[in-house]
Amino acid sequence: MSRAALLVLADGRFPAGGHAHSGGAEAAVKAGRITDAATLEHFCRGRLHTTGLVAASLAAAAVLGLPARELDAAADARTPSPALRTAARRLGRQLVRAARATWSSPELDALTREFPKGAHQPVVLGLTARAAGLEPLDAAYCALYESVSGAATATVRLLSLDPFDATGVLARLAPELDRVADRAVEAARRALTEGVDALPAASAPLLEIGAQAHAAWPVRLFAS
Repeated sequence: MSRAALLVLADGRFPAGGHAHSGGAEAAVKAGRITDAATLEHFCRGRLHTTGLVAASLAAAAVLGLPARELDAAADARTPSPALRTAARRLGRQLVRAARATWSSPELDALTREFPKGAHQPVVLGLTARAAGLEPLDAAYCALYESVSGAATATVRLLSLDPFDATGVLARLAPELDRVADRAVEAARRALTEGVDALPAASAPLLEIGAQAHAAWPVRLFAS
C-alpha cells in the first residue's frame, strides 16, 4: 500500500469533476442558511454527520469488497432526490474515467461496463481507493473530506468569503471528521456479515429539497 496515493485521490486537482458541484451550498446561500464562516461551519457539520457519513460508509464497504451493484442500490435508496442521484452518477462517471487513467484495475473496467451511465460516486470512490491499494479508512476520509471541502470552496466564490476563514472551518471540523470516519468503517465491516442494510441511512431533508429546487434554476454557478 502507498499512503501517498490518498493524497493524489483527495487532491482537489484530481480531474474527478467535483469542482463543478457546491455540495448544496449554492442553494443554502440563496436560502440564507449560509451567510458567513459560522453558518458555513454549521452547514458543513450537518453534511459531515449525514450525507458524509453515508458516502464514507459506502466507499469503505467498496474497498472491503462488497458487490458494487448492491452498494449502488443502497446509495440509490439513501438518496431520495432525483437531482442528487443524477449528480452522484455524473460524478461517478467522471471519477471512474480519471481513476482508470491513473490506476489499472479490472474492477474499475467491469464497473464501467456494468454502469455505462455511471455508478454512485461513493461506490466508485471506494473501488478507486481499492485499485490504488488504499484501506477502508482511507476511502472514508476521502469521502468525508469531499463532503465538506466542496461546500467550503464553493462558498468562497458564492459569498466572497475569506479563503482563510473557509479553511479554518475545515480545520475545526477535523476532530469530528476523525470520529465519523471510524463510525463509517465500523458500519462497513458490519455490512460484510449483515448486508448493506447495516450501512448508515442518515438523512438531510433540506439538502434533498434544496437540490431539487436548485436543479430548476435557470442560472446557477454550480451543477449541484
